[in-house]
Amino acid sequence: MNNKEFFNLYSHDFARVSVAIPYCRVADPAFNAKETIALATEAANRGAVLIAFPELGLSAYTCDDLFHQRALLDACKAALASIVEASRTLPAALVVGLPLQVDHMLFNCAAVVAGGRIHGVVPKTYLPNYGEFYEARQFSEADAAISDQIELLGQNVPFGATLLFEVANMPLLRFHVEICEDLWTPIPPSSYASLAGATVLVNLSASNIVVGKSRYRHQLVGQQSARCLSAYLYSSAGRGESSTDMGWDGQALIYENGELLAQSERFSDASHLICADIDLERLSRERMHVTTFGDSARRHRDQVAEFRTISFEVNVPVSGTLKLERHVERFPYVPSDHRLRDERCMEVYNIQVQALVQRLSASGIRKVVIGVSGGLDSTHALLVCAKAMDRLGLPRTNILGVTMPGFATSGRTLEQARKLMEVVGCSASAIDIRPSCLQMLKDIGHPYAEGQEDYDVTFENVQAGERTSHLFRLANFHNGIVLGTGDLSELALGWCTYGVGDHMSHYNVNASVPKTLIVHLVRWVAETHQIGASGSDVLIKVLETDISPELVPGKSADVPDQKTENVIGPYELQDFNLYYTLRFGLTPTKVAFLALSAWGDRDAGSWPEGPHVARNQYTLADIKKNLGIFLYRFFKTSQFKRSCVPNGPKVGSGGSLSPRGDWRAPSDSEASVWMEELKNIPEQ
Repeated sequence: MNNKEFFNLYSHDFARVSVAIPYCRVADPAFNAKETIALATEAANRGAVLIAFPELGLSAYTCDDLFHQRALLDACKAALASIVEASRTLPAALVVGLPLQVDHMLFNCAAVVAGGRIHGVVPKTYLPNYGEFYEARQFSEADAAISDQIELLGQNVPFGATLLFEVANMPLLRFHVEICEDLWTPIPPSSYASLAGATVLVNLSASNIVVGKSRYRHQLVGQQSARCLSAYLYSSAGRGESSTDMGWDGQALIYENGELLAQSERFSDASHLICADIDLERLSRERMHVTTFGDSARRHRDQVAEFRTISFEVNVPVSGTLKLERHVERFPYVPSDHRLRDERCMEVYNIQVQALVQRLSASGIRKVVIGVSGGLDSTHALLVCAKAMDRLGLPRTNILGVTMPGFATSGRTLEQARKLMEVVGCSASAIDIRPSCLQMLKDIGHPYAEGQEDYDVTFENVQAGERTSHLFRLANFHNGIVLGTGDLSELALGWCTYGVGDHMSHYNVNASVPKTLIVHLVRWVAETHQIGASGSDVLIKVLETDISPELVPGKSADVPDQKTENVIGPYELQDFNLYYTLRFGLTPTKVAFLALSAWGDRDAGSWPEGPHVARNQYTLADIKKNLGIFLYRFFKTSQFKRSCVPNGPKVGSGGSLSPRGDWRAPSDSEASVWMEELKNIPEQ
């Protein structure tokens, strides 16, 4: 992959798709074809390779008995011919709707056109004949068709509802077409099509609008895309359809696996379209990951076997820079919408609390021992513990909070720890670990014991180990359990002291919570005043504190010489890398491309170049460097720590690293394939 290829979305198995809603005229196919071609040209110029139009868009849906007029049917064929001709120079596949007479019957059809050819025609399977709909008066359903091949505009064209269309030079782009009511049935045809390999489902709909219908469309399309692990393109008719008895809003939707990627303005007076970049690799990997998808294909092998695949090429715009238009969240574990973020925090918090309540109830243990450092992770674990005690009807004094200052503990964090324990109302004590650490350093012959400023990893781990050793013995002494505080991000990067250190506890409520989410959990507790106004104040101070293990003394007294992110990289980037590596197994090049889309200069006049701003913005060189740190630590050096972690609840679909849950990996694997792939990422 060269530099130009890296900066093109098609190099990373994305496909730009479009749903177009033309202004139409009833029974005026020539006009409708011109509007269709104009929108198709606009979408193709934006880089779209698949464009969907409304049901019966060449004739208009509201022709009623005019559909039995030969003049209209012939005009629709002529309109289709003009679209076929225009497609010769368009680098996209078009799916257009029109009525077609086949085997002496009239069918409501979708024609797939690309490169100057008609590649297939799909008739509507289910005809609504209730309420305001009387389609069975004019049309026959797909199952009534006799022919599976028809002559159309001088071409022999595949015909039927069980056609799959594959873009040969984009093998992951295989799409199926269904029409309007087909989606509203208990088992839509697209359900079987997805099992047969369709990654993109296209619905040509007319769909008049009534109160509440727009929301229901969202539900239908979103759920179908989620069940089928697919992208779903939905069109509906807009301005120009007859208002004799119905109204039209021209709604267009694009979903991917239950997630809304794009929607159109409704009730527009002009032709309009939407585009979205769908992640074909993500859909493919989800189907590989969700083994019941394959089980369903086997159970329905007879229906799956009915599908025929039509293959053709599209002149995909793979050369040059093509920026991803899809919005990529900078914090994949944390919703950007404030309301959704609050909902996420509340749910995660309660999952953690419920899990701890269950562990204490099942064990019959009434006390918890926790080391409180005044930092982020232990603060959140203490908050979870306090709520669990409330749920159990136990006094918060059953929480035995302990501060354990070492050689580099700052006055700031020590004061925050004391204040936090005070506002929570737990039992509070302090153990100075320096004497016992010094004794151990003397016992092993460490230079520090002789007065030398040797702050190596042994010096650090002696302190971490002494803290955990004290906590376990306190738990023995008081018949309690040690509550772990380490988070998912630290486990991913191996940023924990193995064994008797912060790696170990009796139960760890933060085990599957990444650092970026813990930040928002603590902020949510503060903003909602879960522990009172004074408690909120100390939580804000914790959030403003640099993340540090505080194990190496600084050059000035009371100031640690360590900042975690100076060693392992910024957590906001590393959590991004973790999510796409753990959840989807993406290659480093694609992770970097996504990171650049999320964290690069969004306002630069040209992309990817742009000035680097230290806060909340990273260059591609920054991204590559920190991704390299992540990959080496995650795949090469840290798995042995994850192979024996304590129990802890999984809180999100982003995954956990428990060897009993989402992640089972050898402790002695190599990172070479990931590090080699990293080289394909350009520096700028």
